[in-house]
Amino acid sequence: MDNTLLQAAALIVPLILAIVFHEVAHGWTALALGDPTALEQRRLSLNPLRHVDPIGTVLLPGSLALAGAPVFGWAKPVPVNRWRLRDPRRGMMVVAAAGPGSNLVLAAIGAVLLGLLVRVAGSSESAALQFIAMNFNNFIMINVFLALFNLLPIPPFDGSHIVEGLLPDRLAASYARLRPYGFPLLILLLIVVPYFYPQWALVRHLVLPPVIWMTDHYYALAHAVAGI
Repeated sequence: MDNTLLQAAALIVPLILAIVFHEVAHGWTALALGDPTALEQRRLSLNPLRHVDPIGTVLLPGSLALAGAPVFGWAKPVPVNRWRLRDPRRGMMVVAAAGPGSNLVLAAIGAVLLGLLVRVAGSSESAALQFIAMNFNNFIMINVFLALFNLLPIPPFDGSHIVEGLLPDRLAASYARLRPYGFPLLILLLIVVPYFYPQWALVRHLVLPPVIWMTDHYYALAHAVAGI
């Protein structure tokens, strides 16, 4: 039980940090591009209580993990009004990309910190240092997964806003009509279809391979910093 609680504790902080910075990155980018909505609603805060959704951030991911299903969830979206952006079409693409981009930057920071920890601690078997190292490991993996998972072109993920901005106007308008059906579509593609057709599991076959590939490169950075 103690080991399970330790592993859970080493997941909570990295997950919250990754989610909070992801959301705030959207808001800061929107502000830089002309939309102060998030600032006006006091959502440009690093206080996790302003961003955590009890169902999407805690209850749903926990339930899916216990059920052995693909784990996904959401935070309270930072409000963005595309029509207040100086260039609504391109602006929404940049705002959407800022979230995953922030997670990739955070993963790099985590890799550097992990490398520095290994360099300083050496072969120490301190329980505290091992717990910190576990947090850095989870921080890298969670940020990489969150970045790539959110780039899926399924509403309401960030990837859907990027695709919508790249499509011609008529196709973009048709694609945008899928947005109200985003949540049922997620349930269908991420839970129902893999349950009946495991070979079509979207996360396992489409998301995890690039996550593993990219995570390996972050660990290579950690090794370089550690001098290994």
